[in-house]
Amino acid sequence: MSEAAARPQLNRGMITVTVMFASILQTLDNTIANVALPRMQGTLSATQDQMSWVLTSYIVAAAIMTPLTGWLAGQIGRKRLFLFSIVGFTVASMLCGMAQTLPQIVLFRLLQGLAGAALVPMSQAVLFDINPPAQHGRAMAAWGQGVLLGPMLGPILGGWLTDHYSWRWVFYINVPLGVLAFLGVAAYMPDGDRRRSRFDFPGFALLSIAVGGLQLMLDRGSLKDWFASTEIIVEATVAGLAFYLFLVHSATSRQPFIRPSLFKDRNFLTGNIFIFVVGIVLFATLALLPSMLQDLMNYPVYDAGLLTAPRSLGSLVAMLVVGRLVGRLDARIIIGAGFVLIAVSSWQMTQFDAQMNGEPVFWAGVLQGMGTGIAYVPMAALTFATLPPQLRNEGSALFSLTRNIGSSVGISAVQALLTSNTQVVHSTLVQHINPYNLAARHPQLATQLAGHAGRAALDAAINAQAAMVAYLDDFWLMFILTLVAMPLLLLVRVTPRGALQDTPHVAVE
Repeated sequence: MSEAAARPQLNRGMITVTVMFASILQTLDNTIANVALPRMQGTLSATQDQMSWVLTSYIVAAAIMTPLTGWLAGQIGRKRLFLFSIVGFTVASMLCGMAQTLPQIVLFRLLQGLAGAALVPMSQAVLFDINPPAQHGRAMAAWGQGVLLGPMLGPILGGWLTDHYSWRWVFYINVPLGVLAFLGVAAYMPDGDRRRSRFDFPGFALLSIAVGGLQLMLDRGSLKDWFASTEIIVEATVAGLAFYLFLVHSATSRQPFIRPSLFKDRNFLTGNIFIFVVGIVLFATLALLPSMLQDLMNYPVYDAGLLTAPRSLGSLVAMLVVGRLVGRLDARIIIGAGFVLIAVSSWQMTQFDAQMNGEPVFWAGVLQGMGTGIAYVPMAALTFATLPPQLRNEGSALFSLTRNIGSSVGISAVQALLTSNTQVVHSTLVQHINPYNLAARHPQLATQLAGHAGRAALDAAINAQAAMVAYLDDFWLMFILTLVAMPLLLLVRVTPRGALQDTPHVAVE
């Protein structure tokens, strides 16, 4: 235990509340903007697939910055890093609310992700330091519940603010919250030990370029007709070359950013594949549902937020229950049960239709949240159970990075497929609608649709049907992806009972 943890004057309760408040501030922004996207789209004169940049820029920035947090804390001190992060996050949030164009808000969301990346991992480290080993389990359980509170409150708070004020308040709300978090950290948080160490900046830079190039390619591919565009070819080439150089550098460097020996551990490799899939399914669904509910089903933004919030409640309940099962049951059985629930929820989403009420959306969300919560705890534990202790810090950073990349890739991919499939289905449907078959089957309707207004109404109806089919295609993709991932459980090595309880906890956001 560190000296900081042993000091009797530490107010553990206030430190816990303070760091949890900072964590909620960061995790809240993973979901609070989702329900506001349709309103933002109109204000910023952007297309639906362009609005996905508002989500992915934040996730990618946080993914790139997360591995740097441990090194920065050692260089400048944990408390100072916390304060700088809160100030940067709060200022970037204010700038997001003031943005007038799409490039501006994407840039400010990028800054918001960079600044806020340290809040969640550092809050976890602080709780480890201020609590004795016997209380680590209880501290992490409380921490996990608090981290889940942000994504659960995000859609509800975002919907209410957008409905009663404007989408800009989705970001302005972070300003008073940021001030409170800053004052709490400044007053109560101890400064951890500084351990200056070498950092592999070339490896970090190459991986960042590879991730950024891939994300740009995915975000702009549907706009530029993919590889028919020189820009997309350049972005793909840069991403591929940077990743190749990163692999070469990692294999030849004495102290690489990510040591290749990590991937010799079968559990760690399999766990990263699983968390990549979870990132795709969970965050892609959160990106799709608000626009479907508001644009196709005409739900008010607040009601859309209420319907998408219960998945976090399902995760919270599931994590409370599964925490008692880990170490008593084979972890592979628990993970498999979680993935079955995720698959069932994805299948339920493939049965959605534009005329349904909100009940199927509510229960599918609860089921998906429960599946994620059930699978996540033992999956994170198994990932690190057989990893040597000296590799766990790097492993934790890579695990978080993989989850964030899966999230950003998933959002970009489903939005690109949504745009493309809507156009394809629209073209297919209009082939069967012409003045002759309308006149033969519905003479009165054909007369009503003869004018410009009638044709516009007909086109809007066809486009809505095409969009609904495209949404269902995305849900089918996530259902299939979940089923394909499940056989990987056969590759996981079984660990002794109790071994899973002495492993790092990594947040699902």
